[in-house]
Amino acid sequence: MHELSLAQSIVDIVGQYVPIDQARSVKSVKIRIGQLSNVVPESLDFCFAAITTDTPLSGASLEIERIPFTLHCRNCGSSFISESGIVLCPSCGNQNTDVATGTEMQIVEIELLDAVPG
Repeated sequence: MHELSLAQSIVDIVGQYVPIDQARSVKSVKIRIGQLSNVVPESLDFCFAAITTDTPLSGASLEIERIPFTLHCRNCGSSFISESGIVLCPSCGNQNTDVATGTEMQIVEIELLDAVPG
């Protein structure tokens, strides 16, 4: 289960951008995961919750956006969403395609709670 190491990497990255004394203010971490990344979103969410329990990040949620497998045809210029492993352009039938999206895993936002006036 590589989701556990990915969850730990997410926690580590959050730690690089949010000072430890402000970690309790992390409300959510938004990530994008490509269809071809072989990540099971439910497992990643479970692992993130498990490793942040009883830490300053306890209660922070993981918001996951799935990115489809998208190809671009070098022959006719069309872009299309495809099934994993299918690289034929539906417009012209050519195999001369490039992967446009679907392999990424990115942290796109760390949302903090609003500061409570003292």
